Amino acid sequence: MIRKLILSGLFAASAITGVAAQDDAVSSHFNPDTNRIKSHLFFLADDLLEGRDTGSRGHDIAALYIATEFAKYGLKPAGTDGFMQPVPFRKASLVQESPEFTYQTEGGTLSFAYPKDYLTGPDLMTTDSALSGEMVFAGYGIIADELNHDDYAGLDVEGKIVVVLSGKPASFPSEEGAHFASGYQKQFYAAQHGAIGMITVSTPVAEKVRPYQNMLSYIHTPRMAWLDENGVPANTFAQLKSSAYLAEPAAQQLFANAPVSLNDIYAELEEDKSPAGFVIPGTISLSKKSLHSQISSPNVVGMIEGSDPTLKNEYVVFSAHSDHIGFAKTVKKDNINNGAMDNASGTAVMLETARLFSDLPEKPARSILFVSVTGEEKGLLGADYFARNPTVPVTSMVADVNLDMPILTYPFADVIAFGASHSDMKASVEEAAGNAGITLSPDPWPEQALFTRSDHYAFVKQGVPSVFMVPGLTSKDPDIDGSKKFGEFLATHYHKPSDDINQPFNWEAAKTFTRVNAEIGLTLATQPKRPEWNDGDFFGNTFSKQ
Repeated sequence: MIRKLILSGLFAASAITGVAAQDDAVSSHFNPDTNRIKSHLFFLADDLLEGRDTGSRGHDIAALYIATEFAKYGLKPAGTDGFMQPVPFRKASLVQESPEFTYQTEGGTLSFAYPKDYLTGPDLMTTDSALSGEMVFAGYGIIADELNHDDYAGLDVEGKIVVVLSGKPASFPSEEGAHFASGYQKQFYAAQHGAIGMITVSTPVAEKVRPYQNMLSYIHTPRMAWLDENGVPANTFAQLKSSAYLAEPAAQQLFANAPVSLNDIYAELEEDKSPAGFVIPGTISLSKKSLHSQISSPNVVGMIEGSDPTLKNEYVVFSAHSDHIGFAKTVKKDNINNGAMDNASGTAVMLETARLFSDLPEKPARSILFVSVTGEEKGLLGADYFARNPTVPVTSMVADVNLDMPILTYPFADVIAFGASHSDMKASVEEAAGNAGITLSPDPWPEQALFTRSDHYAFVKQGVPSVFMVPGLTSKDPDIDGSKKFGEFLATHYHKPSDDINQPFNWEAAKTFTRVNAEIGLTLATQPKRPEWNDGDFFGNTFSKQ
């Protein structure tokens, strides 16, 4: 979800001021019940659920609770097994003693030490993986025709191991750049050109954003992927036999005999140049062992059918992830990551939104689909599974409104809709926010590309215009700094056991956030035209199926 990267931007945004109309002065179609929101949140964040880790008993309890609430409100089951859509996963863990990495040149053989010199993750495809071959440096490893950028131009990487830089050119637009620089896309480009493995090299920018030393904290973290109908892990490339991430000292050794030194490449990056590719002398061998297990964890899907004979076959989707990260590795007595704000809060808001729609005397024209997804913390996996295995036709989903980690500790006067500028949903969201007595503010952290970082992005990649909703940074109370409250949560509670029900929740804020999301759903479900991508928008051009 939202990473601590944005902390630096919070304080710059703290100068935002202004107060919107008070909720009680608003003429709205909806009147959320704060006691219901509170009860949902407190149950989902209780110690009983043990942090709702994907595939755990605690998450299964959460899913059952959500399904029974859907049933209570009269929603129609829209999963593959009643309200449930079971998702099969493969879970892979690296045998920590197993990785071996050697670099052989005419001058001899050099061994890199794991995890001091390099990182490698578990292999989802096989329990014993081995990679050996010659290397080709391929810049950032990105192909972006829209930005006139092709790191593979003129390179022959067939049967070779590509060595690529972490990240993307500084000149790339933030959100488009996040797409091109994703691990999946870089693997796709490498596999497309016949590579058999990938080595990623740290850069000065990467080291500032996410120091190598900090990455060592995650070496025991398993990898997960959902399995297709043939039992094959999704989003994987079988021909890429292994991969590794090199710390700078090890990378310097790898480039010691190369045509261009790593320091010279770094100097090019400082000038935002794209380094040309070349063959790196020598061969590398990388091997490791992984442990595999299979688990299942459900999405939960319920529907309120629309009233129009034709438009009821189109769906406005609300999504919220129900999973969290389970137990913390700590010697402290409290070791349960309850995930009250992440994302019991968003799930509670979605449940109350479902109830509000179920109570409407006249249903909107389009149908409303409520999707509680699993595996968000493992890489947006449940949302990706649903978007690629939808229980309604993917082209009939006209919009997704995603609720992920709303910070409900201050009386916000605005909302932020990440991604609204990519489609005409911006006008719809602005209208709906006004109906709830608040305003729509622009993305305060465009450089962080948050549009690509939560479950809605799985829908975007299937061509569905989407927004990711969070409370804004403007407070109705001039004595409360909304951005400071936001930052305090990220710095103190995010992905920690302290993200529990003892935080100072503002239940009127919860009511406001529920109201504005319900208004957004109503606007999208009743407007004559389905939302459309803006002309020339990168994401619309890349993913739209219309």
